[in-house]
Amino acid sequence: MAQMLNAEIIAIGSEMLTPFRTDTNSLWLTDRLNGLGIDVKLKTVVGDDEGRLEEMIRDAMKRSEIIISTGGLGPTEDDITRKIFARVLKKRLILNDSILEKIRARFAKRGVPMPEINSRQALIIEDAQLIENKNGTAPGMLIYHGKCTIALLPGPPREMKPMFEAAVAPALRERAGDLLILRRKLSIFGLTESATDEIAAPIYTKFRNPVTTILFKDGQIELHLTANAKTVDEAEKLLDELAGQLDVALGEYIFSRRDETLEEVVGDKLKLNGYTLATAESCTGGLLAGRITEVPGSSDYFLEGAVTYSNEAKARQLGVPKDLIEVHGAVSEEVAKAMAEGVRRLAGSTFGIGITGIAGPGGGTEEKPVGLVYVALADDEETMIRKFIFPGDRQFIRQLSVNAALDLIRRRL
Repeated sequence: MAQMLNAEIIAIGSEMLTPFRTDTNSLWLTDRLNGLGIDVKLKTVVGDDEGRLEEMIRDAMKRSEIIISTGGLGPTEDDITRKIFARVLKKRLILNDSILEKIRARFAKRGVPMPEINSRQALIIEDAQLIENKNGTAPGMLIYHGKCTIALLPGPPREMKPMFEAAVAPALRERAGDLLILRRKLSIFGLTESATDEIAAPIYTKFRNPVTTILFKDGQIELHLTANAKTVDEAEKLLDELAGQLDVALGEYIFSRRDETLEEVVGDKLKLNGYTLATAESCTGGLLAGRITEVPGSSDYFLEGAVTYSNEAKARQLGVPKDLIEVHGAVSEEVAKAMAEGVRRLAGSTFGIGITGIAGPGGGTEEKPVGLVYVALADDEETMIRKFIFPGDRQFIRQLSVNAALDLIRRRL
């Protein structure tokens, strides 16, 4: 297995530790670093605290070959990045007259004098390679120190991204050599995270390259396979071998091997076969129709959707017999079946799907607990009905109900 360089990203700024700001820079940087064949091992957000930042930098230099920092290069007292990096590196901060003049000129172009505190942005760490900032006043710095390559970049993405592409990426590409990283995702529904891993772990643990991580997201399971190699073909071959074995083991639980959503997979299958679909929803309140119509071109196969929340609406719009509801209750196999068949009949669609359940937090009983959901799928041959008892809060139960309905269509197709 080829040895990849390892990197870590430090996002600097107390605002990143509030509920109002999100560190999106590290996501973008991780993607770009991976594309250069560099493995990101750690991401950290640290506030404008000199002691904590100094501790973080010292630790990073012991364990990482590449350190990318974003933020803290502004002109104010709390912009401490250049000062603390200089302290750790035991380097002087030197006023760069050329940078200072460029900052003055930038303010002059706007017709305002430069505040004197902006002169701090012209302080450059001794021996650092300057990175020009064409979209702001704070220059970046590229520093080589022992085994570490260190890049200091400003926080605003419109400044950080072009600076990384122009100066940092070429330097790291030269150091990383000809390795690249390729990823593949297998998307799974119908198994828990532990059940998925019970099947998959005996397979993926035999591989050092690719490596596999398992993720629970939006009520679904994702297996992320990551291979590193010198060429795309070599990486694809490594991924094919592992993915092929997982494919056999997990079978029909895998709904996508190409990073598609359930609604995209279902839409493709409906469109390919010239089939149409109509939906009748109770507890999900239109969420299924919403997911289906998020896919561009869904008008080719989705005809209509009915949200029949009340018993009266089920009877009036879908023709569900009132005595059926009185005998079995609105949340029952019989009513789900009648909803699916009713909406299919009204729409004249190939398939009709009905969802009824108890999303909570109230309304549950011992016989019919919160989380009980029935999903029915009707076509001209049969009506399939599935019973589920989903865990979680109201939002999660509704989300899982939609996933289950889409997966039922997928399996039928």
